[in-house]
Formats: sequence, structure tokens, C-alpha cells
Amino acid sequence: MDHQVASGAEAVIERRGDLVVKRRVKKNYRLPDLDKQIRASRTRIEAKLLSEARRCGVPTPIIRDVDTMDYTITMEFISGQPLKNVLDLQMSERVGELVGRLHGCGIIHGDLTTSNLILHDNRIYLIDFGLGYFEKSVEAQGVDVHVLFQTFVSTHGDPGLEEAFSLGYRRTFAEADQVLARVREIEARGRYM
Repeated sequence: MDHQVASGAEAVIERRGDLVVKRRVKKNYRLPDLDKQIRASRTRIEAKLLSEARRCGVPTPIIRDVDTMDYTITMEFISGQPLKNVLDLQMSERVGELVGRLHGCGIIHGDLTTSNLILHDNRIYLIDFGLGYFEKSVEAQGVDVHVLFQTFVSTHGDPGLEEAFSLGYRRTFAEADQVLARVREIEARGRYM
């Protein structure tokens, strides 16, 4: 039986048995042809990001089908707990390792929060690459990590999570120190705006 799991600004997510279908929704404020182009392009890019992240050693849902005419990605359903419900220091370190692999492959997640990390069978899966893109700049990587660190503060309130993440991040990403320094610069910019 099909049922809607989530709905956001960009897409509707439905569960169909052991599959999830993510469908990008029409935006009435865009010209129809432009809307179709944007939804098809974002569908194609998200599917590519999911596949590439998996090849880089980051657990993601396995894609079963991509339909750019219907703007859908059909993928496996990952059952488990959102990391926001079970996060601890050890898991934060593991997340750092995963993000290090992701950034090492030139992938920016774009919405790196503990709601987009799922713990299943002691593996952490990264989901929802809808705002993701390919980029290797320190600035983009710093913004990605900054978003996660803000989640640590606002949702979890444990300053030790950042340090644990940083340990794992340094373990799998050679440029980690540059990115972590940029995160501090981004935080300082935010304070003085």
C-alpha cells in the first residue's frame, strides 16, 4: 500500500512497500518549460549524486529507477532511526568519516543535518541529496560542515559532537583542516552580519 512519508518544498516522498519514490513537484511560479527543465535536471543530478556517493564508500539508498519525464527517483527504503534521535560522540565521529569521503569525491550534500542520516543495522546512511551538487571548493565544503555543526548546536546542544566529527573527518579527508578552519570563518561572518 502506498502512503506519503514526507513532503517538502521540492518533492513529495511516498513509500511503496520496500521502496521509496521521490517525485519533484511542479512550481506554478515558474514558466512551464523552465519548470520541466529544472525538475528533470535536479532529478538526474540527485540520482547521480546518490550513486557516486555510494561508489565513494558512503552508504546511500540503492536506486531502482530514475524517470526524468515523471521527475521521480525510485530507491530502496532505509528503515531505521534518524540520527537526530540517537546521536552520540561515536556516531558523530563516524559521520565525520562519511562526510570526509563525500567531500573527497567532490560531492556537497547541501542539507547535511542529522535528519538526513539514518542508522540501520549499525550502518549510517546518508539520504536526500536534493540540494546537493558536485564541487571541490573549501568554501562549499565549509558551508556543508557548518550546516551540520549548527544542527549539533540547535538540536543536540553537545559541543563534543563537533570535535568527534572532526576526528573522523580528518581520518578520511586530507584537506579537513582547511575546511574546518573555513567553518570557523563562516561562523564568524554570521556573528558579524
